[in-house]
Amino acid sequence: MTPPAETRGISPAQQAVLPMAELHEGVLLKRYKRFLADVQLADGTVVTTHCANTGPMTGVLHPGGRVRLRHAPSPTRKLAWSWEQAEVPGADGQPVWVGVNTALPNRLVRATIEAGLLEPWLGPIDTIRAEVTYGANRRSRIDLLLSPGEGAADPRPIYVEVKNTTWSDGDLALFPDTVTERGQKHLEELMGVLPEARAVLLPCLSRADVHRFAPGDSADPRYGELFRQALAAGVEVLPCRYGFSATGVEWLGVATVQTHQHDPG
Repeated sequence: MTPPAETRGISPAQQAVLPMAELHEGVLLKRYKRFLADVQLADGTVVTTHCANTGPMTGVLHPGGRVRLRHAPSPTRKLAWSWEQAEVPGADGQPVWVGVNTALPNRLVRATIEAGLLEPWLGPIDTIRAEVTYGANRRSRIDLLLSPGEGAADPRPIYVEVKNTTWSDGDLALFPDTVTERGQKHLEELMGVLPEARAVLLPCLSRADVHRFAPGDSADPRYGELFRQALAAGVEVLPCRYGFSATGVEWLGVATVQTHQHDPG
């Protein structure tokens, strides 16, 4: 079971879970048209890179700041460069690298499960399936559908919805950073699989300076309401902390869950 709200998660020693090919450092000039960003590389060359994060990128969009890009030219890609990481001021005032590629978290979480790092919360896992249809009229797709392995205390299938999180307030990670009707629907769909299955919301905290997680009530009040309804209904929340470097990503443990962005008391 996930640790209850308002309690601290277990944070074992960090462990590398996903190596990355060589990244190239540069300076962010501008981000535009949601999918594009111009970056000046160390040799002075300006390149246009693909930005997978189409949201507002609250707190991590800093023109003039350092960024890291992946160079992967291919006949099937319009752009040879992809924006992977951004350096931002951390919770303690020191710079921290943040993962901004929203195409990465599902791979990252899958690698963490396959490494057995989430077994204390999920139990032993036999199989992992991605993008499985489910929900009302089967019009949604769950990020990961897990089948428990031999000896699991709970034999029910586990529906895992992954959410990338880069917005923070001090050491508190927040999601979402804008109104997300899609995210609201996902919470409703997760509640819908109960009690026949387990439902897990897994925020991927893509920065090492955060230790707590809460819904972004100020950005999307409705999401916050649904988040608390989901907790009460039995949806498990498992915020996973990750640290980013030029060579890969490390798992840093599970963060504390808060029910509100700000103390309602």
